[in-house]
Amino acid sequence: MGQRKQRNFARKAGLAGVIALGATALAACDVQAPEAVENILGFGWPKGITPEAESMYNFWIWTWVVAWFIGFVMWGLFLTAIFRWSAKRAKKEGKGEFPKQLQYNVPLEICLTVVPVIIIMGLFFFTVQAQQKVVALDKDPKVTVDVTAYQWNWKFGYANVAGELSPTGADYDGRDEERHALAEKSAIDPEDMKYPNPIHGKSMGDLSYLNYNKIETVGSTEEIPVMVLPSQTAIEFRLASGDVSHAFWVPEFLFKRDVYAHPENNQQERRFQIEKIEQEGAFVGRCAEMCGTYHSMMNFEIRVVSPEKFTDYMQFRLANPDAPNSEALAAIGEDPYAVTTQPFNSLRDTRDGQNFVEEEAA
Repeated sequence: MGQRKQRNFARKAGLAGVIALGATALAACDVQAPEAVENILGFGWPKGITPEAESMYNFWIWTWVVAWFIGFVMWGLFLTAIFRWSAKRAKKEGKGEFPKQLQYNVPLEICLTVVPVIIIMGLFFFTVQAQQKVVALDKDPKVTVDVTAYQWNWKFGYANVAGELSPTGADYDGRDEERHALAEKSAIDPEDMKYPNPIHGKSMGDLSYLNYNKIETVGSTEEIPVMVLPSQTAIEFRLASGDVSHAFWVPEFLFKRDVYAHPENNQQERRFQIEKIEQEGAFVGRCAEMCGTYHSMMNFEIRVVSPEKFTDYMQFRLANPDAPNSEALAAIGEDPYAVTTQPFNSLRDTRDGQNFVEEEAA
């Protein structure tokens, strides 16, 4: 009878393990979680606007489903042990204070070892699967944007635009050769300088690793930089910092990437790609790396427009190189300034709480 009970318990434990494993198999798959489950387990996460973000969001939700399932199983076992083998119940049934003590239970111990290992291996596999989708560099980007972070703002430049989106009708190369040549000269100090080229043979003022483009948007204290991007289009971002470490973060991407000076020398892949942005509109971006006094106010905005509007925007910028970005936005029927965040006050004495610049009435 005792052996039969042990076998029954082993079968039940094995069944629980199989169910847990099956639940784990759902984790990180691109299986849309039920909306009711999302509302409970989303914990306030924004819904993503890219396929990569959607993949990470689904992984997050299904991982919590697995975690809660395992939690309920464990709590069930705890409560069973507490009430089924309590001293009060044993006394009532005329038994000893303690249940029968066993030295070992091979099936149970194997189950409690193998099942957690399988669960961890499953979660690891699907984590890598989601990660590989996010960091893949094979998405055939149609627009390449150079992102330069600096204390405490951003510069965005258009390096390449594919023919169908290009303002010229052919593949557009936005590289500014003249400024690149000047940056290359900054890499090496003059030989007659005292202690020249102190950092691995390069100057302390080396800016040759930065990218410079003909069409750029530069943020200022008075104006939040707005990066205009086309929807339903593969995009590549190339990141670099002009000074200290920063981080490029758009909450709706559910993704952030650190932004370093000399990224290649720091063993960093500066590029990342997104398959497309599925929703048009304005989305705030932030620096997610503590970078100094005004780190918290180092914001930017991504303005996602239709591919047709993006082409019109690029044509305006190319035809009017001296016009500000606000005029280009207005020319395509968009709000000329950022609508998701505000400029900040650069004065150090902001004890009255007025940390932003009031917009003047039109």
